Amino acid sequence: MSDKNKKPRKPIPGWLNFVFGGMSGMMGICVVQPADLVKTRMQLSGPSGKKSVLGVVGDILSKEGVSGFYTGLSAALFRQATYTTGRLGCYNGLSNYYTSTYGVPSFPIKLVMGMAAGGLGAFIGTPAEVALIRMTADGRLPPEQRRNYKNVFNALTRIISEEGPAMLFRGATATVTRAMVVNGAQLGTYAQAREMLVSQMGDGIGLHFVASLISGLVTTFASLPVDIVKTRVQNSAKGTSQVAVLKKIIQNEGVFALWSGFIPTYAKIGPLTVLIFIFLEQLNAMYYRWTDTDD
Repeated sequence: MSDKNKKPRKPIPGWLNFVFGGMSGMMGICVVQPADLVKTRMQLSGPSGKKSVLGVVGDILSKEGVSGFYTGLSAALFRQATYTTGRLGCYNGLSNYYTSTYGVPSFPIKLVMGMAAGGLGAFIGTPAEVALIRMTADGRLPPEQRRNYKNVFNALTRIISEEGPAMLFRGATATVTRAMVVNGAQLGTYAQAREMLVSQMGDGIGLHFVASLISGLVTTFASLPVDIVKTRVQNSAKGTSQVAVLKKIIQNEGVFALWSGFIPTYAKIGPLTVLIFIFLEQLNAMYYRWTDTDD
């Protein structure tokens, strides 16, 4: 995500790319967790229990109260600490290496780097993803069927003791598939939009905001079908394949069900993309201000 209008700077150290990535993701998820919970509940409702965004929100308020919107926050933070740390750290590291060796990467190269970084980060973050899906889904179940995990670490230890360690990686293939789509779209589109708009808008929060909105919209449309499949695979009581889940959704609910929850998904991905990249850009800027004063 280099800026050609400024004098060349030394790349941010590799380890710091991972730290900044994780920090920006954790700060962003604290804001958008309610939208993510609503999205997950809608995706798990199925054809018989299908409700609108307002219907799901009303159910949460009436049964769980305002605090219900932050069910699973510990898992969401842990997921950002693993998944986002990995994906953003890897992407920025790859981008810095490619730029210093071959020059500014083309859009297809940015997509490939985003997919590679996303796949690696997603595999690392799969246990947190499983815990997050289960914790956010718990409130929609009858009281006697709820797992009632206390926090993400309680969820992880109980899953291991009650179902075996392999269960932590249930849906890993679906998670990695989704992450490759999400990150190819999100990171690649953001970097390309930023590069194309910087000469008109100048570098600053305005540029980061607009590029993030574009990235979030593209990411939502591209990733929602694989996200729905992933969610149902990971929440299932018995193991099932992505193909079987996809066929069942299309047969029972129709093709457009693959974009169920588009509004709450964009309400999460749009702001989350904006917040992550604004936080990340500000952390990068703080680093350069600090190192520039030392030169």
